[in-house]
Amino acid sequence: MVFLCKREGRKSVEHVSKEVVWLVSFVLIEAAIIDGRSLRVPNWLTFHFFAGGLVFAFWTGGSALLGAALLGAAVGLLSLLPLYAIGGMGAGDVKLMAGLGAWVGPSLVFWAFLSTAIAGAVIAAGMIVYSGELYRHLAMMHTIGHEVLTIRNPAVLSQIAGQRKPSMQLLPYAIPIALGTITYFAWSGMLA
Repeated sequence: MVFLCKREGRKSVEHVSKEVVWLVSFVLIEAAIIDGRSLRVPNWLTFHFFAGGLVFAFWTGGSALLGAALLGAAVGLLSLLPLYAIGGMGAGDVKLMAGLGAWVGPSLVFWAFLSTAIAGAVIAAGMIVYSGELYRHLAMMHTIGHEVLTIRNPAVLSQIAGQRKPSMQLLPYAIPIALGTITYFAWSGMLA
């Protein structure tokens, strides 16, 4: 079963089978490689990942598990949707996170999202330092932060981000999704 909840002391832990964790890890690695090469996560991968999670949930646990998979997909989708809405990330990354949620459920996709955010921040900081343009990037972050706080219209922010994109160093976000999620799986003992 996919989302078998078990009590350990005072914590409720969501468990996912080792086979599912390995399958999800391989799909995330594939998405990271494709995104790293083309700056896109293709629909054929995200659609099959998402649909496969829902089908597997229903097949192994019926409508109750399907409901948990849908909730997990919603949590995954909503975790990155605000950044997508303002042009800060591609739709493929958002759909990849929704597919992850369909396979691992709401609790684990939340922790995977937090691990992904940390991985993304570390990679972005490394890219900034490596570029040698620290002050330009700090000024750009300040400008973007100011725009988000003052404009507050996602459509306008997305348009501004689209105009700025050709001059920016882009981070293929499937890479932090894969690194953060797989690191979380390893840290929590799910890969062993």
